[in-house]
Amino acid sequence: MTSRGASATDPGRRRLLAGLCALGVAGATDALAGDRRAPGVLTATDVHPKDYPTVAAVRWIGETLERETGGRLRVRMYHGGQLGRESETLEMARHGAIDFARVYTGALNNAFPLTRALCMPFAFDSTEHQRRVHDCRVGAEVLRGFETRGVVGLALYDSGPRCFYNTRRPLHAPRDLAGLKIRVPPSDIFIELIGLLGGNPTPLPIGQVFSALETHLIDGAENNIRSFHASRHFEAARYWSQTGHSYAPDALLVSKRTLDALSPSDRGLLVETARASVAVMRRLWDASEAEARRALGAAGIRMNTVDAAAFRRAAEPLVRDLLRDPRLRALHVAIRDAAG
Repeated sequence: MTSRGASATDPGRRRLLAGLCALGVAGATDALAGDRRAPGVLTATDVHPKDYPTVAAVRWIGETLERETGGRLRVRMYHGGQLGRESETLEMARHGAIDFARVYTGALNNAFPLTRALCMPFAFDSTEHQRRVHDCRVGAEVLRGFETRGVVGLALYDSGPRCFYNTRRPLHAPRDLAGLKIRVPPSDIFIELIGLLGGNPTPLPIGQVFSALETHLIDGAENNIRSFHASRHFEAARYWSQTGHSYAPDALLVSKRTLDALSPSDRGLLVETARASVAVMRRLWDASEAEARRALGAAGIRMNTVDAAAFRRAAEPLVRDLLRDPRLRALHVAIRDAAG
């Protein structure tokens, strides 16, 4: 492996690490600085806990690289948001301060417009439909779109249907969202969607949601059932409504500086291994999603189905607006054509 392409005195990296230290993650950034000086150590970050499927999939990538290179390449994972929010870790990857970043695509819509096709309300009918799309030219095109801003898209990790949960009542139709303050990721799509459905969108980092629910800063949020369980948000929000309004996936990104610094053979191995990790992540996801649903049922969470047609109708103005972009319209047509 050749130079990483970002020296210890790189101004962009120095500014990012200084900013993270100011946010109270100095211990992690000290460890990161040491890892960046260690030959063959690739660094990765994820806001999810250590047993989360995306974290485990990247750990599998590291184990595979270490085995295939005789220990010459390996991955150090910083899970649980040790290196800050996803927006911050994306910038770190762009500047070569870390190597891998797993980022939710809803937070990427403005910087990488093609990701909007995968986040559009009611674009997918099921997890199986979504996986078919990720595995075809649509997924490849979205991944290529990341290369415009200093990162390379390695894989799309699906994360199940996103649904609403709240502290107040079951949601059967959009009218039931009236007056509820709903946490959304920093995404124009999700902010507008919640407004169309009748709720009050409240952008917040995922790490602040639990305390916001407990203090009634918000009434609810939307996410997949695995995250609802893993984050323990169910301890504060006892109502889960199966809207499936979005199947926005996660993206595994690698710094372009990192990839360019690798030898051709190592570069090929990394890309191939990352692609193979999708199957690993899916197996882990399916098992953990089923376990989360069982555990939530045992915890007494009230789960209900919804009037899906009513939610779709309410979201139509947003979908029509997004489809004015010919690139998104072409991708959306391909997505719907893949519905089984």
